[in-house]
Amino acid sequence: MLGFSQSSVSSQNSRGSKRKWVLEEDVALVSCMVDLHNVGTFNIDTRFKASYLNELEKMLEKVLPHTMLKAKPNLESMIRTLKRDWAIFYDMLSGKKQ
Repeated sequence: MLGFSQSSVSSQNSRGSKRKWVLEEDVALVSCMVDLHNVGTFNIDTRFKASYLNELEKMLEKVLPHTMLKAKPNLESMIRTLKRDWAIFYDMLSGKKQ
């Protein structure tokens, strides 16, 4: 694959190791989340059901077979980060102050 061994090297910090995500993984994650939403199987009033992380893990394994992304902690953490970043972006667009 395209440089996954180098880009997914973990760095040590006070809370343990932290995995570095690459753009291709971000794109695949968002694409798979959109697919899950469009299928409707894992939707509950615009939120995902609890088991969606496991389904995302399976979908990403097909798209990016050598990344070894796990539902917990990898996907859970990245989705939390995306939500935080989106909230900041949304607030900027709507004129809200932090």
